[in-house]
This record gives sequence, C-alpha cells and structure tokens, in this order.
Amino acid sequence: MNSTQENELWVFGYGSLCWYPGFSYTRSTTGYVKGFSRRFWQGNITHRGTAEKPARVATLIEDKEAVVYGRAFQLEDSAALSYLENRECSLGGYLTTIATFHSRDGDKQFPVVIYIATNKNEQWLGEASLQTIARQITECSGPSGHNVEYLLRLAEFMHRYLPEAHDEHLFTLEMLVRSQIKEESMCLATLMGNRNFVVDLDVEDAESAVQAEEINGRPRESSFQFSARIPSKSLRCVKM
Repeated sequence: MNSTQENELWVFGYGSLCWYPGFSYTRSTTGYVKGFSRRFWQGNITHRGTAEKPARVATLIEDKEAVVYGRAFQLEDSAALSYLENRECSLGGYLTTIATFHSRDGDKQFPVVIYIATNKNEQWLGEASLQTIARQITECSGPSGHNVEYLLRLAEFMHRYLPEAHDEHLFTLEMLVRSQIKEESMCLATLMGNRNFVVDLDVEDAESAVQAEEINGRPRESSFQFSARIPSKSLRCVKM
C-alpha cells in the first residue's frame, strides 16, 4: 500500500510524542520525513520549564538534504486533535504544516500533520552552542517533569526503535547531558521521574527493533524503561 485512506488523519511526532503521545490513536508506525533537521531551539515554559528558566525542546528546521526519523500516529477521533492543538499550539507555541511520511521500508508514503515552532513565537530560544543547550536542559524542569527526561527518553527511543537514525544534534546533546549528570552526581532515576511509558508500535516495527538489537549484539544499556513488545529492563536510581 502506497498511501492511506482519504479519511485517515496522521500526525508525525519527533519529540515527546514519540514516547508519550497522551491521546488515543488507532495505530502508530515509525519512519521519517524529508527536508527537515531536528533542533532543540524551541523554548518551553508550560511543560518542561518555567518563565524564569525556559526548557529546551525540539522543533524542525528546513534542511533540504536531511531526514528526520520519528513516529506517525493515526488519530482515533477529533478529541485527539483537540488535545494536540492545546498541547502543541496553545501551550507549546507550535504551528502546523503538512509533509510526506515515509515508512522505514519505503513501501508506504502518506501525508502527516507536523507541529513546528518558528522564531515568531514568544517561547522561541533559537540557536546556541550544544554546550549551552545541554546546560539549560540539566537545569530546567516544569509541570510535566524535568527537561533531562524529555531529551533522554527521545534519544533512547531513537536508539531502540530507530537504530538507523543518524541525528548528530540529538545524540551529541545526549552525551553532553549524561556527562554533566555524572560530573554533578545527579540521580538519573529522579530526573527521569521514576516512571515508565508504554510504546505500542505496529508488529513489524517492534520486530525490527528486536532484530536490530540481535544484529548489534547485547542490547544497549538503558537508564530507564520502555514497555513494549521487547524485553524490558528494571529502573534503578543510579548516579551516571
């Protein structure tokens, strides 16, 4: 199948939607969109930060040669769309655009709604050095949890379910933040909120994740847990 039914509405997640959609959906699958790069340039004062200390969250910037991997959701009803409009637009400062989603195997292509922040919204923080962004992430938290959780759960989702994804910006930030956590003897489990999330992927996506771990040998060490169709790991309070 090269497309979806005309009455299907799909949303593409590339940030916290990957591991915490928060709405009802019919199904989800992993893949990518072309022409964008992921950057932690959007500020956030409603979920992961405050007005005094805005968090750093992901947005997409136009980049003709790039691809961004993430997770597409088929929305179940209008309530899901209303939830997203509030979470992403009213509270987050994002706008909507349309792009073409490509499945990992290249067999499926269909339009998706994407929430993108631009420099015209009040929460925009913009470009900064990776060291500066990493420092801001380790210092910020808000009603939805710590900024560290946002970053590391996204990075872990990519490592586990989309191991072919190459995202230098994301993975460099992950390395820098983990290094700062270790240097400052912070409790990683506390930063992660001492909680787990269910990642309910289509069967072929879950099977691909298992195969990737088998090909790469021992599964990557994780400091927190996803619940899905692959073996889980226990959560401990460790000083990284």
